[in-house]
Amino acid sequence: MEIKKCSFPDHSNVDAIFYCHECKIYMCVKCEKVHSGLCINHHQYKLDKNFKDIFTGFCKEENHVDKLEYFCKTHNQLCCSACIVKIKKNWNGQHTDCDVCIIEDIKNDKKCKLQENLKSLEKLSNTLQESINELKLIFEKINENKEQLKLNIEKIFTKIRSAINDREDELLMELDNKFDIKEENVKESQKLPNKIKSALEKGKIINQELNNENSLSSFINDCIIIENRIKDISTMNEKIKKYNSLFLI
Repeated sequence: MEIKKCSFPDHSNVDAIFYCHECKIYMCVKCEKVHSGLCINHHQYKLDKNFKDIFTGFCKEENHVDKLEYFCKTHNQLCCSACIVKIKKNWNGQHTDCDVCIIEDIKNDKKCKLQENLKSLEKLSNTLQESINELKLIFEKINENKEQLKLNIEKIFTKIRSAINDREDELLMELDNKFDIKEENVKESQKLPNKIKSALEKGKIINQELNNENSLSSFINDCIIIENRIKDISTMNEKIKKYNSLFLI
């Protein structure tokens, strides 16, 4: 509800609770007491809701103070004598060219229309309740289906996430196996030149002692050591080639 203030200047900060149709003023409690004593024939209305929604029986057009004694069929609207005057001026005569009659002439038509509307409302009330019940069932069904769909979606994505995690583990394992090069392999490879050099020097020495029969067993043992070193060096060399080929850009 719109809050109106009293029209009396000294009470301009006081909320109005009455309205005078003839004077077009808003009044507080004190002003209404004075006004009702002085203007006993004026129509006063209590502002217990929006004044525009209150039917007073008087025209609410600006500057119109007459009763609503006519009906405009063109606009389906009540109007006063000022609304239908032939001379148009300001707000007067806005229904001059309309199909207008006195309210008594439209009474029977409105009664018949009211009966039709009451029947329509009763029928609408029944069908509306059926529609509301159907809507409620649809709402419940939709919610039930929605919850089931949520569960299905959660299950599907749980499976997808599980499959992705499993595949991730597989790929990481494959990566570890495929690129299984460790720091000790690099360090071991760095020792190869010295091992080759040492084996070569050892081989030259035992080659010079080949004719010394007293050291034959030692010679054979040294040869075995050389052979094993060559085998180890060759194996390590193959690994290095393999690693190089994997990471070759």
